Amino acid sequence: MPAEGRARFERRLVAVIPAHNEQDGILLALAALSAQTRQPDRVIVVADNCVDATAQRARGWGAEVVTTVDNRAKKAGALNQVLATLLPSLRDDDVILVQDADSFLDGGFIQGGLAALDLDRGLGAVGGTFRGKPAPPGSPWVERLLTHLQDNEYARYARDVRRLKGRCLVVTGTASMFRAGTLREVSEARLSGRLPAGDGRGGVYDTSVLTEDNELSFAMLTLGHTLLAPQGMTLTTEVMPTLRQLSSQRLRWTRGAVENCFQYGFTRVTAGYWGRQGLTAAGIAVTAVYLATVIYALGTHAFYLNPFWASVTLIFVLERYVTIKDKGWKAQLAAASMYELPYDLFLQATRAKAYADAILQKERSW
Repeated sequence: MPAEGRARFERRLVAVIPAHNEQDGILLALAALSAQTRQPDRVIVVADNCVDATAQRARGWGAEVVTTVDNRAKKAGALNQVLATLLPSLRDDDVILVQDADSFLDGGFIQGGLAALDLDRGLGAVGGTFRGKPAPPGSPWVERLLTHLQDNEYARYARDVRRLKGRCLVVTGTASMFRAGTLREVSEARLSGRLPAGDGRGGVYDTSVLTEDNELSFAMLTLGHTLLAPQGMTLTTEVMPTLRQLSSQRLRWTRGAVENCFQYGFTRVTAGYWGRQGLTAAGIAVTAVYLATVIYALGTHAFYLNPFWASVTLIFVLERYVTIKDKGWKAQLAAASMYELPYDLFLQATRAKAYADAILQKERSW
């Protein structure tokens, strides 16, 4: 057998699952791994500052369990600890799957990721698109509504990625696959100064940022790699059940992305990210003017059909209708009613606050 064929045949796949107090969901995540058409050769659950039965249940399933030591850097710090000992034992072509403990992979996720990595040696990572996990039976109506709205949002994102043939700016932190050699290259580049130093010890993940998956995507692109979200890599993930939790998550996502842009500066690699933030900021401004116009018209009883704003409204309705096509015609008709508008305004307000917090350099919180 040729050397290349032997290397591919012997390639190892290691699944790494960072988990903080995930006793209720860890077995579901592990069961989804055991149902993969290509199962991992090793499964490592990283028990990070757990005070519940996460570690015991993972061991009972048969996973290796690594317990973090004095970790204060949350998920990024936990991953850095396990990768520091794991990477030296792997060849460059071996693959590491990093997934959240509250995510459950569809059966062909791993096989689809390996196929994509085999087809393109320039790929730094492949990640999945996701749907929201349904709310448990008997959940409060607010939780059910928020679950539905977030699932719609994720469906639109998946459609956008599919229309771009899998090209994406960020590989999702919910579940992604990397060549060991790529992660080793990132670590070495941090030590040499080619990339931000991160934890200062050559850790793969930057522990100083709010969005470690976004920053790692920047790092891989800066090193000349590409990113992809192949169509067959899909999964289910937890959604935020309350407005407070949703707001906290989106504040972190948006502020983290903005700070990553400033961290890397404006380059050929980051231009697309800056463009995305610019479009988001423009959208916030247009929404603010639109609402102010409507409120003024209603307050002065001078409401009339303005052709410009009527066109803006029509465009918005069409966008809501078309982009939810994957969920069927009933979902499309419902979306055309603009019932999602309060949710969209909530997200816009959250993004605006994140921008303001970043500009004013307010104290960050996880």
